[in-house]
Amino acid sequence: MKRILIILALLLPLSLTATESPGNVSPPLPRRWLYLQTGLLPQEHMIQTMALLERVATEGYTGVVFNDYKFMRWDSVPDIYKKNWQEMHDTCRRLKLELVAAVMPMGYSNSLLSRNPHLAEGLPVRGANFVVRNGTLIPDEAIAFRNGGFESFHANTPDGWKFVDAPGQISFMDTNIHREGHASLRMQDVAKFEPEHKHARACQTLKLQPFHNYHVSVDVKTLNWSAQDTRIMVLGEKGQTLNFQTPVFEQTQDWKTIHITFNTLESSTATLYLGTWAGETGTIWWDNVQVEPAGFMNVLRRPGAPLRLYNEGGSVLYQEGRDVKPINDPLLGMDPWAGDYSSWHALPAISTLPGGQLAEGQRVLADYYHTAIIYDGQVSCCMSEAKVYEILTEQIQQVRDAIHPDGYMMMHDEIRMQGWDESCQKQGGDPARILGNNVRHCVDIIKAADPGKPLFIWSDMFDPTHNARKEGRYYLVKGEGPWYGAWKDLPEEVTVVSWQMEPKTRRQSLEHFASLGHKQILAGYYDGDPKMIASWLKDSKGIKGVDGVMYTTWQSNFKHTKEFSDRANF
Repeated sequence: MKRILIILALLLPLSLTATESPGNVSPPLPRRWLYLQTGLLPQEHMIQTMALLERVATEGYTGVVFNDYKFMRWDSVPDIYKKNWQEMHDTCRRLKLELVAAVMPMGYSNSLLSRNPHLAEGLPVRGANFVVRNGTLIPDEAIAFRNGGFESFHANTPDGWKFVDAPGQISFMDTNIHREGHASLRMQDVAKFEPEHKHARACQTLKLQPFHNYHVSVDVKTLNWSAQDTRIMVLGEKGQTLNFQTPVFEQTQDWKTIHITFNTLESSTATLYLGTWAGETGTIWWDNVQVEPAGFMNVLRRPGAPLRLYNEGGSVLYQEGRDVKPINDPLLGMDPWAGDYSSWHALPAISTLPGGQLAEGQRVLADYYHTAIIYDGQVSCCMSEAKVYEILTEQIQQVRDAIHPDGYMMMHDEIRMQGWDESCQKQGGDPARILGNNVRHCVDIIKAADPGKPLFIWSDMFDPTHNARKEGRYYLVKGEGPWYGAWKDLPEEVTVVSWQMEPKTRRQSLEHFASLGHKQILAGYYDGDPKMIASWLKDSKGIKGVDGVMYTTWQSNFKHTKEFSDRANF
């Protein structure tokens, strides 16, 4: 018998190892999915999508998760869009592809907010200073900010600034090229002189007011500038990042004004950084840095985000419609289109009213809430607002009737702001509890509208090895370890789509959800190496409930679907 086994082993293909013998190769997982973000209104998208589905069906895929911004805007789509979706549904049936609709955008909420921009989560402003000038409320706060124009300096270091990297090698005071005055701060050839860390930065610490909203503007010029991480960044007292917007820097651009805003939250000081943390080659100039109060920029108006005007002693309250015109930012969530928020645009003009209590030169304090933008325009909704659930209910009913999906993928993903406004405070201000209440409510909405359909959700907000860690701040969410424990409210029937790709913790993550009784799908690829799914599947061996894999791309890169399917043993 041993001799026969040895002969058989020698006859096996050399590409198979002892652990990959035909008898030990695991059968394909039942759910082998493709993640697809697209809009089916442009006909070229429809043609491309149909061709893609035909191809992946031959590669062993059994389902597709569709995510379309217009799932939230059925009220405004033309008939051709609905016709395309009917054709898409019929194609998936013919190809035996499970059709799953991505719904309920809780993290990247812009599509939901296009229905009502004031449902964005808000950050609090307390006691912001205004003064009446020419019949208008004007932001009024003196900020001790030094040398924003880089006019005074010594030895290639601007006065008032610190941590200026490598003066005379990377950082220079340039008196030949400048936007205003007679000097600018120039940084160049970063990797040549700082190859290990590739830092080129300058910073200044400012004394500011807690829970105030501020605006920073900087004039920037570039020439063949190559850097992976060029930022205008603000840190609070304990090193907490206070802004996460992604400024756009072209490789070569003439002078351009870049804007960011930030809320100080609990901090009474903030450190403003300019520069790069991953510079390579080329040159960037900085000039005309200004810091000012942001006024009523992106102010939210809803009962859960109230606004209050009062005098310096707090004994007199001023009223909209009697003392001032109604306060509103008409460009909130509408710049340039519905659901799109800009960090800075024309500052809302707030006029006083004749016969009111406010006179010229009078000082006014204001409490209110504003929203903030994360990275390239992301805004999260307030999960504590009842109106949000009315809109979600409409979405599910409309998606059900138009698409007839086989299941629903809830888009609870990277919820980066929550817990601050009064709607949230009524739930105790605990983000994990707010998220738990939200996910149970979302599940109930889907089950009521389309009973019996399987439900799926991203893993990250419920994963203690990922965004639901016990310690640390998470973006602009309130508190330490704000999402820790949120998994306790995630119904067992919901399948978790895991994207914890870190090799050191991904098995721990899978074991966490398995212990709670959840089935799991591994969201592999992520615009990286398609081979990764093989090692991920290996790490999942022996874990109960691993139900499938999903080729997940944010960049609509479908070049590696066949290699992914081969590596995942389709």
